[in-house]
Parts: sequence; structure tokens; C-alpha cells
Amino acid sequence: MSRHAGGEQERGTDRGRGVIEGAFALLEALRRCGGEAGLTEIAAACALPKGSAHRLLEQLLLVGAVERRGSRYRVGSQLYRLGQAWEPHPGLRVAARHPLHRLRAATGASALLTVLHDGRALTVASVPGEAEPLVPVRNGMSFLLDTAAGQVLSGRGRAGSGGRLPGAVLECAEVMDGVCCAALPVRGRDDRTLAAIAVMTLSAQGLQRAAQEAARAAAAVTAALVRAGAPPRLPPVLHY
Repeated sequence: MSRHAGGEQERGTDRGRGVIEGAFALLEALRRCGGEAGLTEIAAACALPKGSAHRLLEQLLLVGAVERRGSRYRVGSQLYRLGQAWEPHPGLRVAARHPLHRLRAATGASALLTVLHDGRALTVASVPGEAEPLVPVRNGMSFLLDTAAGQVLSGRGRAGSGGRLPGAVLECAEVMDGVCCAALPVRGRDDRTLAAIAVMTLSAQGLQRAAQEAARAAAAVTAALVRAGAPPRLPPVLHY
């Protein structure tokens, strides 16, 4: 390949990388704007000229990554479907689905499953509850490591804060006034912490009971993961 051709290929690669980075900057801007915004707002949020932002948005429209409603754009259903394929640990979200709903039904508290990702506690499954007015929970939200879930995931939990619940971290009004939280670890077959189940409630008096229910939910998820990862049972050998 000639030097000229190689230079053209490098420049083409750089242009391609720039387009991809710009597209993801637009999608991130949409997320920060609450999921829907106009062209001017999106361009300003990611520091792109309006013309460039418009061209990228039109390309994202063609592949279903964004949708347009009037003059406003929002994240598209195709991007949502692709995002659902991300799995922090094989089978984790499926294993947590029913335990989280049972936890919400038993306590009235907001219930969520978090994993350690990029130095934060990332929510990968959630069921809104009574803390919703103060702390809305949504999949994709992340929390600092000084929260109860963050302490469980990072192994920095204060000794004894969970009482008789091994590995639990309980806190009340330490991160946000009026909100109490309990978090417990979900473990894998090697006893490594894979995730944390957390409950957020507005009642300090009910925190211990909520923590006990969260412990049951965490144990159910752990058991489901262990069963899913266990080697298949061989049929008995029959002797004739």
C-alpha cells in the first residue's frame, strides 16, 4: 500500500471514530436532558455546532437509535433493545426479577439491584416504592460508593452496621435527609460479591424489617445464580 493510500486510510479511520464519538455524545446528552430534548439543547449539551448535531441525529434516526416527535428528539426503541442485552453477570437480572418484586410488596420500599461499574453502584434492575418522591429509582442510575449499596459492593461497609445480618449495611439520613437504606450482598458460587440488593424507605422504624426482607431477596438471587451455574446432573447409570 502506498504512503498516500495509508494516510487516506488513517484519516478515514479518524473521521469514523469522530462520527462514533459524536453520536454517543449526542445520546449521552439526551440522557442528561431527561431522555428528550430539542436540537439547540442537545447541541449545547455536547458542545457541537447545530449543523453537526443535526446531521448526526438524522443518521441516528435512520438506524432507530433516536426517534423524533415534532421538533424534539428522544432515545429510540432500537437502542433500548440493544441495551437490554447488556448483562453484568450471566443470569443476574433474571434471577433478581421476582425477588425484587416480592421485596417491594413485603416492605413498600423502593427495591433495586446494583453492580460495581466505573467506580459507582450502577442500578441494573429496580422496582419503585415509597421513597420515589425523594429518590426516583431507574435502571441505569448510579450512586456513589458512600451509599449503603456502594459500601457493600466496594467492601467498605462499617462493621456491625447490619446487626445480625452478615454483610449488610444500614444507614439512615446519612446520604439524603428522610431516606433510610439497607443493602445486602448477592454472592456467586465462589462467595464473591457480584451485586447488592438495596431497599430505600422513609421509615427509620421499619428499616430493620426491610433489611431482613432484603436479606431474603439477596439469598434468593444468590441461590438462583448458584443453581444456574451448577454443572448439569448426569442421569444415573443403569446396570443390567
